[in-house]
Amino acid sequence: MRHTRRLELVAILILAIGLLAGGLARAGDTLRRVQARGVLIVATNAGWEPQGYIDDQGHLAGFDIDVAREIARRLGVRARFETPDWALMTGGHWYGRWDMMVGSATPTKARAQVVDFAGVYYYSPYVFVVNAASPIRRRADLDGRKIGVETGTTSEDYIRRRLEIDDPGAPPVSYSVFPGKVRTYANSMMPFDDLRLKAGVRLDAVLAPEQTVLHAIRAGYPLRVLPDGYAFREPLTVVTDKGDPGWTARIRAIIAAMRADGTLRAITLKWYGKDYSR
Repeated sequence: MRHTRRLELVAILILAIGLLAGGLARAGDTLRRVQARGVLIVATNAGWEPQGYIDDQGHLAGFDIDVAREIARRLGVRARFETPDWALMTGGHWYGRWDMMVGSATPTKARAQVVDFAGVYYYSPYVFVVNAASPIRRRADLDGRKIGVETGTTSEDYIRRRLEIDDPGAPPVSYSVFPGKVRTYANSMMPFDDLRLKAGVRLDAVLAPEQTVLHAIRAGYPLRVLPDGYAFREPLTVVTDKGDPGWTARIRAIIAAMRADGTLRAITLKWYGKDYSR
């Protein structure tokens, strides 16, 4: 019985070593695949202006799109975009369907279990916003109120007090609002559609990225940002699938170079009128 058990343990050890060796041998396969086809397949969003959206000519455009195209250019290939569901992009196990994700994803501890983070490429401050005619003047007035957020995002995690950012440089998250009710929405603009109605009819406030809020205001939404400063500031990262550390390292180096030479700063200024690259 002991001899049989010893043989089983040896067999398991050999199998584990073989799997590890196979995994190491595959490191860099993604880069070879991308270079062979001459195309970088990027997962992204198509309904989140100005990060990624369909423009008036029917083309995919936006901040994330420009970042992905620049990464592809530095790899010597062109970018091709796919727009799968958010859960598929951040859920890992891509099986080669796309090579990376550039979709303004936050590096969280939960996501780190299934995907790799190839480098922060910009930062997004989150703000509370109310209807321009609302009597609410400061964040403390939001306690017990109806707050709207996009579902499955860090704004929902924050308002439900469960946000865990996985980035050593990120400051600790502090919570300052006790909502009475949280309403969730399928995309980033739907909360503003409810907030633009008479103050308090459906929502009292929305928590969203500053970039998204300012875009809504420029588009004519009657909104006002509360002046208490940022609720929190999150890093946004390029995402790669697990299993190819060489590929992740290559993308991380490209992002670092884009920050060092001012490219990321230029792209954020183009789309947001403000430098969010640092």
